[in-house]
Amino acid sequence: MALRSRGTKRRSAALAACALALPLALAACGDDESDGGGGGEDGGDVTLQLAHSYTEDQPQHRCGAQVIADEIAAADVGVTIEIFPASQLGADADRIASVVSGDIDMDIQGASALGAVYEPVATLDAVYAFDDSDHLARYFDGDASDELLQGFEDEAGVHTLGAWSAGMRQFTANEPIREPGDLDGLRMRFPNSPQYLMNAEALGADATEVAYEELFLALQQGTVDGQENPITNIAASSLQDVQDYISMSNHQANSNLVIIGGDSWGELSEEQQEALTAAVDTAEAQVPDCVAEDEEATLAEWTESGDMEVVDDVDVEAFRSQADAYLRENFNEEQLAVYEAIRSESQ
Repeated sequence: MALRSRGTKRRSAALAACALALPLALAACGDDESDGGGGGEDGGDVTLQLAHSYTEDQPQHRCGAQVIADEIAAADVGVTIEIFPASQLGADADRIASVVSGDIDMDIQGASALGAVYEPVATLDAVYAFDDSDHLARYFDGDASDELLQGFEDEAGVHTLGAWSAGMRQFTANEPIREPGDLDGLRMRFPNSPQYLMNAEALGADATEVAYEELFLALQQGTVDGQENPITNIAASSLQDVQDYISMSNHQANSNLVIIGGDSWGELSEEQQEALTAAVDTAEAQVPDCVAEDEEATLAEWTESGDMEVVDDVDVEAFRSQADAYLRENFNEEQLAVYEAIRSESQ
């Protein structure tokens, strides 16, 4: 489900009224947005929709989307953000298409989904591209990401306000996964996107495509043997009820990019743009700590309850070296350039 932005609706209504007016009245009617449809140069009030796929209990909402909304309200620059969590405005692929078309103003989106409109950006979700959330922050804070994000904006007409890691992705299964060979014979669920399917190949996994909404049932019924996700997603979907082990492979820094459609961005005044960017910066600084706190509490709870055994002796270097060799051999020129720019920020 996609909604036209309120500013677009108001402009359409105003133009329709003008078309019915007498010629002299039409000249005076114009495209008046002073009641709040877009900021524009006059800095009028505007309400922006911010969509994402997370529940309101997850840190991506509490410390991300909600902080952005609260900070921009406190800035008092005539911008209100209305949040639509839990995929209320559509699944990932639907929402990015709606941002491009202008039907949704803002979205918090994973890089792989964004690859549908600009392929190189999906490389951000390559396995072991980022070492951790700090590495991801350095990449986006520095110059290394400039070319990629400008290319994304030029190609798709989407402006990136910021990015954070929503936690490292881990394996779960009904047996421990400590080295690449342990994936042999396991049907592992991976998201259905080119980068994720390439990740499965790089890790040596037999990828099975299952929609996220159907994952719990697929694991319960044995359609798949295991899966990979950040700890916050695993807990939110109660996968500990149908999986015995979580293996701490830390194989991918789950990315979140905060994006805004080009038209929505262009309608904001300079003051509003600066305030919105600052609000996202504040959220960027808070989300990783919120994720880490939630992960620590969740792992402790699973350990105490016995719901899932934590396997913390995974041979990460074996997975990393295997994946790096595969990606360097199979990436195209654009993808490899992004990958090497990311790795250049590793410490």
